[in-house]
Amino acid sequence: MANAKNANGSNGGNYFSAIVIVLCIFVGWIVWNFIMGAGSNFEGGTNEGHPLPGNYLAMVYKGGPIVPVLMGLLLMVVTFSFERFFVISKAAGKGNLDTYLKQVQASIAQGNIDDAIAACDRQQGSVANAIRAALVKYNDVKKEGFSSEEAAEMIHKEIEEATSLEMPMLEKNMTILSTLVSLGTLAGLLGTVTGMIKAFGALATAGTPDQAMLANGISEALINTATGISTSALAIVTYNLFTSKIDTLTYSIDEAGTAIVNQYRKMKGSLK
Repeated sequence: MANAKNANGSNGGNYFSAIVIVLCIFVGWIVWNFIMGAGSNFEGGTNEGHPLPGNYLAMVYKGGPIVPVLMGLLLMVVTFSFERFFVISKAAGKGNLDTYLKQVQASIAQGNIDDAIAACDRQQGSVANAIRAALVKYNDVKKEGFSSEEAAEMIHKEIEEATSLEMPMLEKNMTILSTLVSLGTLAGLLGTVTGMIKAFGALATAGTPDQAMLANGISEALINTATGISTSALAIVTYNLFTSKIDTLTYSIDEAGTAIVNQYRKMKGSLK
């Protein structure tokens, strides 16, 4: 049942990611074509003309057809960053995570497993779910009276299984963010190359170089470079931030799990 639930959740998450990617590219194209490319932004009332002085929308529009792709990538970074922020925040639970962990570890050290389970129920979230599963297994093996090492191994295995169920939710879409780090730079580089091709094409024309075409080519190259770098920079920051938060949650689960196993060994040792 758990595997079927995870498979359904994974498929739903994949559909969501695919829809977001398509929508971001589409929205980027709409903004580029209808807002940035509006005739009111250009001389002569048409986007074939030169941008009005100081009109940055028109200047970005002149970046060429790579601009809507770059805007779509930037929207993806923003969208998936917000999605990861809410999911990871929810995984940490309702209250302060550090306070909760100290409370649970204090209850475990005192042998008050029921109090620790109650704290997990109040905290909720992925960390509390994994720790609660280990605490419930602790009570089960204590009632069954297994040997110390056998029971400790069962508790440790329960922690690993509970963590493996929570990790896919935490790491979902992180691959997309890491991919956008490279895609932003590569798409910006592609726009830069196409812009420079136009610029050198203007220089290569017979007679007097076409200054307008030369300026458009250089503008396209610089705009795409700036947009691509901005997209990659934002993706790097968000990816590293969320990776750090996930590592912190995982460490919290491992730390509490170790405390539970050690407490069980201590309890069994005192009974000998």
